[in-house]
Amino acid sequence: MLISLLGLLYLVSGRAVRSQDATGSRFVCNAIPPGAEPGCGYAPTGNRFQSSSPVEDELRNTIIQLRETILQQKETIVSQQGSIKELNSKLARCEASADERKEGGKNTMGDLPRDPGETIDQLGKTMQSLKGRLENLEHIGALSLSRAISPVALRTLLQSSRLGALETQLLRKVAELEEEKSQLYNETAAHRQRTESTLNSLLERITELEKSNNAFKSPEDFKVSLPLRTNYLYGRIKKSLPEMYAFTVCMWLKSSASPGIGTPFSYGVPGQANEIVLIEWGNNPIELLVNDKVAQLPLSVSDGRWHHICITWTTRDGFWEAYQDGERLGTGDNLAPWHPIKPGGVIILGQEQDIVGGRFDATQAFVGELSQFNMWDRVLRPVDIVGLANCSAYMPGNVVPWVDANVEVFGGASKAALEICEERAFDS
Repeated sequence: MLISLLGLLYLVSGRAVRSQDATGSRFVCNAIPPGAEPGCGYAPTGNRFQSSSPVEDELRNTIIQLRETILQQKETIVSQQGSIKELNSKLARCEASADERKEGGKNTMGDLPRDPGETIDQLGKTMQSLKGRLENLEHIGALSLSRAISPVALRTLLQSSRLGALETQLLRKVAELEEEKSQLYNETAAHRQRTESTLNSLLERITELEKSNNAFKSPEDFKVSLPLRTNYLYGRIKKSLPEMYAFTVCMWLKSSASPGIGTPFSYGVPGQANEIVLIEWGNNPIELLVNDKVAQLPLSVSDGRWHHICITWTTRDGFWEAYQDGERLGTGDNLAPWHPIKPGGVIILGQEQDIVGGRFDATQAFVGELSQFNMWDRVLRPVDIVGLANCSAYMPGNVVPWVDANVEVFGGASKAALEICEERAFDS
């Protein structure tokens, strides 16, 4: 390469001389002293002279560049020679080691070439190949890792793994719960069956006890006890009333409440809660209400003894009568005249109704005992009322008869056996 550069310099210099000859000028080339600049001209005598030709400047710059290139190439060659010497040394050591390892005619180095140049070339190619493969593997691995196991992919993979494990655990837990549920269902069914059997036995026993307690000598020989003044303790007649143009209601009462005995009974219909009411409220006398119209009755039953009460009413002129213990104590008229008693209502014992069948007021509740509540759809004769009062005759109501199956009690009210005529005789 150095030779080529010198030849190039010679050609350029010759071309420059011929160019000068063509213009009629002639140049003489002299050697450049060491350390002198190539662009400076020197006379044979050593005197320095200055040239200002453009061609000469161009040549000077070209020579400077070529010189620098030659120096760089020289340094590269020297470096390569050192590398070659180092590789030759290593190769020699490898060959020596290979000779020492030969045993039984076996060459552990294989078919490694003996020529140093070929060895260097082969080693270089092998190194380059290995280096390239290594770089490719590193690049592919990094790329695959970055693509396949990115943070999102890694998180997804971990989540998938965890979800798989959780799903397995969940399925196992569900199976266990299903098994427990089946066992609990069987146990619950058996327990429910035992409970129902026990309840049925208790209900049967209660029914037997009720029958034994209510085994009255006759269906009408019982009383209803209302011991407290509350808004939840009462009795109820199962039968209702038809439309009526007259009525007679009779009953036995025993009360020591003060002031007022409260409401022994009330009959309410839709749209009129006070269709028929018997009430003694506070210090007022006993009152009879028909269609919310009021008549005061001259009765007194708050002495703690049994008293027989009968009240008659007819729509004609609204005429009414009041009997106590078989004796007529008062009469009157103009109580809801020409008003028929409406059907389909509810009869309550012991409470006054503000709505049909409910909304009771504790201050208006009856406190005591009552029995033989009967109702007819006509006005009874005085002789019939006397017979009922002195127990010489028994005549159940044709609209509402006093029988055990026809009376319900609620809130602590109770039914008990009672022969009213014997009880009344004992009180006397």
